[in-house]
Amino acid sequence: MSAPTATPEVAIGRARLGLTRQHLQFAYVCLIWGGTWLGMKVSIAVIPPAMMAGLRWTCAGLMLLGLEAMRGHRRRITARDMVMLAPVTFLLIVVNQVVQLYALRFVSSGIAAVISAALTPLALLGLGAAMGQERITRMRVVAIGIGIAGVLLLFGPQAAQGSLAPAELLGAGGIIISTLAYCWGSLLIRPMVRRFPPVELAAVTNLMGGVALVLGSLAFEPGSAHALDFAWGWEAWLGWLYLVGPAATGATLMYYLLVRDWGAAKAGTYAFVSPVIAVIAGMVLLGEHIGAFEAVGMVTMLGGAALALRPEPTPAAAATTAGITAA
Repeated sequence: MSAPTATPEVAIGRARLGLTRQHLQFAYVCLIWGGTWLGMKVSIAVIPPAMMAGLRWTCAGLMLLGLEAMRGHRRRITARDMVMLAPVTFLLIVVNQVVQLYALRFVSSGIAAVISAALTPLALLGLGAAMGQERITRMRVVAIGIGIAGVLLLFGPQAAQGSLAPAELLGAGGIIISTLAYCWGSLLIRPMVRRFPPVELAAVTNLMGGVALVLGSLAFEPGSAHALDFAWGWEAWLGWLYLVGPAATGATLMYYLLVRDWGAAKAGTYAFVSPVIAVIAGMVLLGEHIGAFEAVGMVTMLGGAALALRPEPTPAAAATTAGITAA
């Protein structure tokens, strides 16, 4: 006797529930990662960058492994799998974090945000198309164009004030390198997200990358051993705890789920929304103000993200629509 199949109404309800869950995950990533620039700036003012990131990702990995153990899940990632994950971890965490954090010492957070926000979706789409993971459609091109226009409206006036010093150019180049490394790693990890549980995958990559950063910091980074006395002050502690818990643990897991379900290019449109969150956080926490250009830029970026998040018609649906139109 065959198992009963779900009715079309039940299937539609499940699909809508899944889409709502994914949009909530996307909103969480945008909200939490919108505050990471402030957390990183505060933390690296006291803690050596590589050590700060190493301790952050190590703790995040241990927290996720503990969560898996509490849920009674048996670890599926073997030592051989960890060798395969090493290049992804190197790109996503080691290269991305070290280059990004040191670059932030030479470039303002506004310029760093505009480079990262504009480059991330473009790099994910371009590299994804080259690797056969993404399709470049007209709607995606338009959405990215709208998002980039919003980014320029939001940060362009501040970035355009004065000429960039050589150190700032070096910092901008570092942000570009870290963003490209992050995008490449995101694309490489997508097939693995479908093979392993996302929580376990995030835990292992976080832990591997964090330990590598701590060891590298102790070997090469001045002041790293002194930072292990943990006398950082409450501001650095608050920023670091934010980066460990909601950002490195929660948002990274949500992002992995979105990469699995949506693809890296669509998930990467968070970069059009998180700068808006960063601006709002600055207004609330630091008393900053925005002008008309900035307000228009935020609305434009949200519009670009909304367009990119619209579900694209499947080939079958497109053919059906074409047939109806022809009839």
